Amino acid sequence: MALEITDANFEEVVMKSDKPVLIDFWAEWCGPCRMVGPIVEELAKDYDGKAVIGKMNVDHNPNIPTQFGIRNIPTILFFKGGKMVDKQVGAVPKSVLDGKIKAQL
Repeated sequence: MALEITDANFEEVVMKSDKPVLIDFWAEWCGPCRMVGPIVEELAKDYDGKAVIGKMNVDHNPNIPTQFGIRNIPTILFFKGGKMVDKQVGAVPKSVLDGKIKAQL
């Protein structure tokens, strides 16, 4: 299951991770987010132990999305070694996200 990432745990979970991190920025009212959600959950199972896969609700956590300039959702950010290394805006097939994670492993 994808981790719930919040403004409060972002530093610990994402910036200090020794594994690549994928964060899905989403909201309950967002239709395309509901399409991406199950894909993110599948990736969490696929990469268990190899990468950190998480979701951040932008309505409940305004600070981190603002810090990274998230204006459209779903937006997926990829981090490695505490730095943002890739970004995907909008709903895309699982294969696109899978390829982006593999590039960071």
